[in-house]
Amino acid sequence: MSNETLNWRKSSHSGPVADDCVEVADNIPGLTHLRDTKLADTGPVISVTDHAWNTFLSLLK
Repeated sequence: MSNETLNWRKSSHSGPVADDCVEVADNIPGLTHLRDTKLADTGPVISVTDHAWNTFLSLLK
């Protein structure tokens, strides 16, 4: 899967500073993809199941 097929957006859990942002793409059913905004074109992409992502988010509450 290439980054072109993913619709990236800034995570609502990112900080207000542009350098501290995480981007999320969740337009592929069953998976959530994460990347560092600073490394968007060259850095790694972490892919997790939707269940794992939702479990992680529930821990932030």
